[in-house]
Amino acid sequence: MSVDVEGAEEPGWEVDPDDEQGVAVVAAVGRQLKVWREMAGMRVADFGTAIGYGEDQVRKVEAGRRIPRPEYLDRADNVLNADGRIAAMKKDVEQVRYPKRVRDLAKMEARAVEVATYNNHNIHGLLQTEEHARALFDMRRPAYSSDELNRNLAARMARRVIFERSPAPSMSFVQEEVTLRRPIGGTMVMRRQLEHLLEVGQLRNVEIQVMPTDREDHAGMGGLIELLKFEDGTGVGRSEGAFASRPVTDPRQLRILELRYGIIRAQALPPRESLAFIEHVLGET
Repeated sequence: MSVDVEGAEEPGWEVDPDDEQGVAVVAAVGRQLKVWREMAGMRVADFGTAIGYGEDQVRKVEAGRRIPRPEYLDRADNVLNADGRIAAMKKDVEQVRYPKRVRDLAKMEARAVEVATYNNHNIHGLLQTEEHARALFDMRRPAYSSDELNRNLAARMARRVIFERSPAPSMSFVQEEVTLRRPIGGTMVMRRQLEHLLEVGQLRNVEIQVMPTDREDHAGMGGLIELLKFEDGTGVGRSEGAFASRPVTDPRQLRILELRYGIIRAQALPPRESLAFIEHVLGET
């Protein structure tokens, strides 16, 4: 939990002004919170003290400039005797809590029956531990603010719900060897990340493959590839080396990405050998 300069808890994240849906939802929630507070006859400062947040932070939430955390709404519901009506807003806020681009991706992942990715620079976000993901976000230049970093980190971790889906989607990841060896975050962070890969690689619906650096033939020199396939036979894909890096849904363009990905998988180590390779790297780390 982050803390403001007055020692009170931060209620949440700043609203992205370019996120029209997020702006509308947070503004509506803020107006409702203000109405409830005024009906209870509480001043902003007194209300902030009662729920453990600073006066300035309460004003930002009520003005729709800051996204309230679930615990903020729970405490407000209790202090204002709202009988669950304020706490019920958590569902609306949850839908806009994370950046729009991540929400859109998470919606597609929630529909996908197949996920396939080739990752040449970083370990794929769905496979990252929280501390490894934080270290990666720390590397970003220009640097994220603490607020931006925490919001992006929480959004990335929330996407891991895909591993809990039933029926589970088929998931294939091809990782470049260098992504397993670059000690982002330090040795212990990287060791725990490798251990996590070994755990996830045991799931029946997940296959992790490693592309060794010494491969002479490599169809992935164009960069990252991501493919999502849906139950109705449609799909969406993106590659850094094709179609100006834009997401594509045209079946002809998807076939090109599928062809490249299939060759990459064939050139990489098989899943069983890949897990043994990761275990070997872990022993060297």
